[in-house]
Amino acid sequence: MIGIFGGTFDPVHLGHLRPALDVFEALALEELRFLPLGQAVHRPPPRFSAGLRLRMLEAAVADQPGFMVDRREIDSTEPSWTVVTLASLRAELGERTPFCLLLGRDAFAAFHTWREPRRILEMAHLVVMERPGEALFLEAPLEALVEGRITAEPADLARAPAGRVLFQPVTQLRISSTDIRRRLEQGRSLRWLVPEAVERLLPRFQDDRPLPD
Repeated sequence: MIGIFGGTFDPVHLGHLRPALDVFEALALEELRFLPLGQAVHRPPPRFSAGLRLRMLEAAVADQPGFMVDRREIDSTEPSWTVVTLASLRAELGERTPFCLLLGRDAFAAFHTWREPRRILEMAHLVVMERPGEALFLEAPLEALVEGRITAEPADLARAPAGRVLFQPVTQLRISSTDIRRRLEQGRSLRWLVPEAVERLLPRFQDDRPLPD
């Protein structure tokens, strides 16, 4: 089974990487693909350039077997829609390969508002990363969308290519890309918030020159 983890990664940090590793191990994934956002649709554009975000992500996962960076959204000239990305992956990897799309709780809570959520469920499982024992209230449209799809067994995801929803407890670190950018602006240390390889690539905001690509 292949895991798909999309995001702006602006920049990538340990709050992304540790939960991803928890899912990778719990579901015995063959590989976990990180997909950095290309062109934002419903959010402001990332602070860092596409090239720099890609380089930081590649540096962050370089020494973890099974982790890889998929640059298809970065390379595309079209807006980044999850349903389009998954269709591209399906065309490349076949209809029978099980995919699971990793989501945080906030993203899942709004999943019913995404573009073509039912089609997404036809192409991938959803793995919702959450803190152990944390309850989640589902709004009626989302509850109707996932009715009959929720499973508590990771093995169920490997038995079909798509369509199930799993709530997976993970180690959640209260780290945000927004806070990291703020610390950069203030000239503060990022030690133990991002991998050292990422910190070496990050520019300092006091420098007004264009960010490197």
